[in-house]
Amino acid sequence: MRATVQPLRPPSRALMFLEGRAIHELGAFLGALPLLGLAPRGDGHPVLVLPGLVASDISTRPLRSFLKNRGYAVSGWRQGRNLGLRDGVEQAMIDLVRELSDAHGRKISMVGWSLGGLYARQLAKIMPDRVRSVITLGSPFASSPKATNAWRVYEMASGRRADHRQDGRFGAALSETPPVPTTAIFSRSDGICAWQGCMEKPSARSENIEVESSHCGMGHHPAVVYAVADRLAQPEGKWTPFDRGGWRSMVYPDPNR
Repeated sequence: MRATVQPLRPPSRALMFLEGRAIHELGAFLGALPLLGLAPRGDGHPVLVLPGLVASDISTRPLRSFLKNRGYAVSGWRQGRNLGLRDGVEQAMIDLVRELSDAHGRKISMVGWSLGGLYARQLAKIMPDRVRSVITLGSPFASSPKATNAWRVYEMASGRRADHRQDGRFGAALSETPPVPTTAIFSRSDGICAWQGCMEKPSARSENIEVESSHCGMGHHPAVVYAVADRLAQPEGKWTPFDRGGWRSMVYPDPNR
């Protein structure tokens, strides 16, 4: 008799309540800027940062400003609030990837927060010749939309069913790993998305990095910002997994524990 696989459940109400710590995580980011200055500098390649559900480029401004100061050509997604895959959104993102890649004559990296990470993964599958790497922050690509506490918000904001974004029309299946170096950053204390659904299948060019962060603060949490800078700084074509050795083992838990 085949065992029944239980679907992932969304995070508990207690974890949702703890999402208020995102404000303190922003303060921690500002206080940690001198130490974050020790993060490796970039090589100037373009980086596209995509916001989460109902958020805009304002939400990613701290991260984008930091990455700009580390030497990257950084862009927001330029579409106002992220209200899901409404008409024209997919094509506008494809056009922006082409624009950034052509303007700099290089492949681009993408950093996507939550829903923005789902977009980043799909864009990399559609345009692998223009994408250098993908980093997702608390993005639920490996689970049902109802394994989050945000699926009703998605349906109200987009006017579409939550499972519409998993129908395969925008790239391949969400859970399929992009054909470029891919890093999934997740937190077991995420109050919005079930953390298990935010984990990548590790391979020669894909990995998971665990942090102790809220979902709403992930885009400016000091440990996340450092990890993003570390991943982006790798030479093109020479990707290696994140090194948790030394002091990093005290900041980044073992994702396989």
